[in-house]
Amino acid sequence: MTADAVAIIPARGGSKGVPRKNLRPFLGEPLVAHSIRHALSSSRVGRVVVSTDDPEIAEAAAAAGAEACTRPAAISGDAAPSEPALLHAVEAVYPDARTRPRLVVFLQATSPIRDPGDIDAAVAELDRTRADSLLSVCPSHDFHWTLRDGHALPLNYDPAARPRRQDLPPQFRENGSLYVMKTAGLMEHRCRLFGRVALYVMDQVRSFQIDTLEDFHICEALASCRSGSQERHRVAQMPMERAEV
Repeated sequence: MTADAVAIIPARGGSKGVPRKNLRPFLGEPLVAHSIRHALSSSRVGRVVVSTDDPEIAEAAAAAGAEACTRPAAISGDAAPSEPALLHAVEAVYPDARTRPRLVVFLQATSPIRDPGDIDAAVAELDRTRADSLLSVCPSHDFHWTLRDGHALPLNYDPAARPRRQDLPPQFRENGSLYVMKTAGLMEHRCRLFGRVALYVMDQVRSFQIDTLEDFHICEALASCRSGSQERHRVAQMPMERAEV
């Protein structure tokens, strides 16, 4: 496969929910290192860039095999969206627009549970559907409500004709794990999602995000269980004489 994408991982030094979140150990490595490893394992990604305002994160990124791009303070605050970081990173790393890769893969460091092939599969889905941008999602069968002027209102079903959960029309929740977009479209629209949008479906476990200290513990437990299950499956598939060694 052609390496026609750059992976960009925004990772600020500040975090109100969990201080120094992106450097906090997750299964023995800095949290940001897991997304770097996922990007490096992709056959479609030719370059991995961590956008950060923090020298310690830049050092950790380099140690994990990524390039660090220094993000200006003006786009590094708590309220700063991710798009300015993506745009700045593309322009900083590829000042000549003619050298820019076809695609940008945007990974969030707060989503450390991915399968090794998720990035390649997401890029393949974008190409298969001829989409301009793609987001990762997980299936949702929930009944949603909102509050309007103090009144609770259903959003996606009629309580007077309550359907079975499995009979609801297909619904998906944006899980924030990864986004893929055409570079030219990102630079034009200044937004991660534009044009024809595709979905890459992931299961609930791979969709967990880390925002609190409790999330760290939950995700570590989930990742450990998945790793153990995958290893048991791998051993079970080995020829008997090798499995007994």
